[in-house]
Amino acid sequence: MSVRNEAAHEEVEFGWFIPTTGDGKYIGVEPERESTADYMIRVAQTAERAGYTFALIPTGGSCIDAWIVGSAIVTHTRTLKPLVAMRPGLIAPVLAARMAASLDAISGGRALINVVTGGSPNDLRATGDPLADAHDERYERTREFLHIVKSVWASSNDSRPRFLAGHQTYKGAEPVSFKGRYYEIEGGASYPAPVQKPHPPLYFGGSSPAGKRTAAETADVYLMWAEPLDWIAGQIDELEAIRAELKRDGGIDRGLRYGLRAQVLVRETEEEAWREAWDIISRVDREAIEQSNERFTKTDAVNQKRQNELRERSRDEGYVLGPNLWSGLSIVRGGGSMLLVGTPEQVSDRILEYVDLGISSFVLSGYPNLEEADITGRLLLPLVKRKLAARAKERSEAIETA
Repeated sequence: MSVRNEAAHEEVEFGWFIPTTGDGKYIGVEPERESTADYMIRVAQTAERAGYTFALIPTGGSCIDAWIVGSAIVTHTRTLKPLVAMRPGLIAPVLAARMAASLDAISGGRALINVVTGGSPNDLRATGDPLADAHDERYERTREFLHIVKSVWASSNDSRPRFLAGHQTYKGAEPVSFKGRYYEIEGGASYPAPVQKPHPPLYFGGSSPAGKRTAAETADVYLMWAEPLDWIAGQIDELEAIRAELKRDGGIDRGLRYGLRAQVLVRETEEEAWREAWDIISRVDREAIEQSNERFTKTDAVNQKRQNELRERSRDEGYVLGPNLWSGLSIVRGGGSMLLVGTPEQVSDRILEYVDLGISSFVLSGYPNLEEADITGRLLLPLVKRKLAARAKERSEAIETA
């Protein structure tokens, strides 16, 4: 069975987004709302009621720290899982493992980890990353980092640490030692043990060859920014080829799910949806566009370069990339800026097309995130889930009659 057919049979998960740099209806201008604790918690609670099972918390120099926000969110929600950023090179691996396991413990097993290898070179330099300008080396470091993180998770247990003769020990835990190019660990250990076994799921993004290989070797979910269907199919094919190579040459046969990060805007009519989409960028001025273009051209991130190419390809077509897929937000917004726009019927069909390609995890967001979480929870998610359930029923009936 191909990866596309396998994924179409998987349970599909839907996540939302926590705005940690402000929020509002318009982009390219100062946000209308501050990212206070109360506001971000309201967004999380609204997303939970809407039917989303997890929430991406972004990272970067302009963001409130994802770990602090994630800790706040889990104390005000019941089921929503925070997807927080673990950043190799900016945090030590054993400490990162302890932080993730602690979040998993206090949330009752709800922690999800987004492994962020890169970012803008300026942001990385500002945070003191010595590999800010060494793209592929950052992925080499990430593999070492995750090896240590997974090792201390695997060796940890739920027994509290104790002190013997002035030395801290972990009952039943095997200390981890490691010496590589970027890290050297002696007696690494972690408390508490993760609630989720073998560990909290690792989400991972990166469209370069180095990023894809690292994902195939280490991740549970490979995240892509929304692109036309054939572009996404090509990326999945590349990952599957790497997975086949790892199995053939190294005997490594590990599963990998695929995820998509997209903006979304649904309204009762197509005309209203497109009017609202254009309104999001209606206050952008030339200076903001010029500053964004300068920032985009300096990136070494392959996924951002792909977004840049899509924007330029669609410029003369009103930024329309295909049915219900719009790149207009990318004139000022970096990252996953492609917008799925249309009626609930249209956008749900587009989501199912991605499911057919192999996508089983969707990270959605909209402007503003509070209201759009509620709107998509009423208009979009129930329809998508009904269509997925109907497909599952058809498959089951086909198997029974075969």
